[in-house]
Amino acid sequence: MQAKILVIHGDGIGPEVTTVGQAVLKKVAELFGHQFSFEEALLGHQAIVATGQPLPEDTLQKAKNVDAILFGAIGHPMYDQNPNLPVRPEQGLLKLRKELGLFANLRPIQVFEELLEASPIKPEILRGADILFFRELTGGIYFGTPRERRDNGNTAVDTCIYTKAEVRRIAVMAFQAAKNRRGKVTSVDKANVLETSRLWRETVTEVAQDFPEVELEHQLVDSMTMKLISQPRNYDVILTENLFGDILTDEASQIAGSMGLLASASVGSNVGLYEPIHGSAPDIAGQNVANPIASVLSASLLLSMSLNLKTESEAVVQAVRLVLSEGYRTKDIATPQTPSNQLLGTREMGEKILQKLAALAV
Repeated sequence: MQAKILVIHGDGIGPEVTTVGQAVLKKVAELFGHQFSFEEALLGHQAIVATGQPLPEDTLQKAKNVDAILFGAIGHPMYDQNPNLPVRPEQGLLKLRKELGLFANLRPIQVFEELLEASPIKPEILRGADILFFRELTGGIYFGTPRERRDNGNTAVDTCIYTKAEVRRIAVMAFQAAKNRRGKVTSVDKANVLETSRLWRETVTEVAQDFPEVELEHQLVDSMTMKLISQPRNYDVILTENLFGDILTDEASQIAGSMGLLASASVGSNVGLYEPIHGSAPDIAGQNVANPIASVLSASLLLSMSLNLKTESEAVVQAVRLVLSEGYRTKDIATPQTPSNQLLGTREMGEKILQKLAALAV
């Protein structure tokens, strides 16, 4: 297979972890006889520094003309310290999702048996948990207008807007996925308070009529935050809107043990964007301590979903599993019992995964 892949390293630890993810893709091409070509582009703080814009036009045009995008992370402390800055890294990612029509964010939460002790949640609660989140990505309060300051800056307004069409298209994807998994969709909203959530619940219920083999459950977001941690094995596919999905999937990282383990795919009608769910983590950037596994698993999703290379995708996951089974850890998933010679940096963890991948392909 021939494929063109855009690599956007981004900010903070983004370049470190994405370099590992890209190395895995290159190794897959070498081992399985594919031809992957790579381009690079700027997004976020680095793009603002270089061009004044968080999403340069050059990046957008490249993104529209590739088969898939491997992305790192965006963000910089200067924006946290001054939330009123008019140009911000997040604007670039939001616009890229909108321009590419990436309306569905898929986040698999799967527990590695080898890492049960890495989570603060009891192993007997976690064991066997396997959840797939569908987060709507281009609607809701992140995109609604007006969003502005009024009354000399003393009043702020954000607007949450959803249409039935926006809800329907991601609900259909979630039900289709559940049909091929364990047959259950949990839709999360705040229908007891919000009009947008009442529209959400109504539309999801309508879509469910087309999937009689799939069980539909509705949950309010506040109770869901508790049940997700206390009963993770009860859930199969979780479907929710933009803001709620952003919060819940970060919470769910504790099921796996670390944000450094969780990949995501943002998909729509054409090109897909694949990225770790963690942020730019500027406090550890450049120190070779970031966990690259989320980027590696994002590369696995890219292989499976955009390139339809299921065998290669599974080989990447198996390589990660083998490295973990041998006791190798990065700092975020280590325990006090982890031997010092098995505590690896970003690059070293990547090298171990590449070695296992090569052995699997023999």
